[in-house]
Amino acid sequence: MNQHNITIEARFCPEILERILRVIRHRGFHICSMNMNITEGNNINLSLTVSSQRPLELLCSQLTKLADVAGIQVSNQQKEKLRFMSALSAM
Repeated sequence: MNQHNITIEARFCPEILERILRVIRHRGFHICSMNMNITEGNNINLSLTVSSQRPLELLCSQLTKLADVAGIQVSNQQKEKLRFMSALSAM
């Protein structure tokens, strides 16, 4: 399974976490880890590691449709490991 790190910025409201988790589940992704912080200005930053064989674009396109989601950042965990390994071998 491919793992991806996703950071979601959204307006804080009581149901936003439930909506995000429902979209993740319906799109066939599994949550490996999750961290949420409330920021100033009544927003949240939600950092997730998700895994699935499905294309990540399916998930991101649905998450951006949620009214309270302001932005999504994606980083592929496998690419980060490769960059780290290549940096070590260059030393």
